[in-house]
Amino acid sequence: MASNGAEQALVEQWRDILALHAHTQCELDRALGGHGLCASDFEVLDLLAEGRADGGCAYRVQEISERVHLSQSALSRLIGRLEKDGLVERAMCAEDRRGVRVALTAKGRALHGEVRPVQRAVLARMLGDAD
Repeated sequence: MASNGAEQALVEQWRDILALHAHTQCELDRALGGHGLCASDFEVLDLLAEGRADGGCAYRVQEISERVHLSQSALSRLIGRLEKDGLVERAMCAEDRRGVRVALTAKGRALHGEVRPVQRAVLARMLGDAD
């Protein structure tokens, strides 16, 4: 019987995590929507703004997909939308002609700088009590 209680506690903890994620995602979408972005858009901009560990400023699409939780097709559509809005640019990889690199434009970097404090404030509010 004790294992059932432990199992139930584990399931409840998992459901609490899912609920916190969903609520935080909704709050991020609401806060970022006024800037024309959703939470996933910002995640890609934020990743590109951080830069790569090797000092590069552009990521391969494959590297982005490993860091954000989107399907390859959803990520391609998102990058296409950001490119259409002038926030990112795509270029062929010099080392691998089949690969595509994505980098922030000046407009994308400026928008990221404007919106970053908004996103961080939502995270602080939503996750600050989770400790």
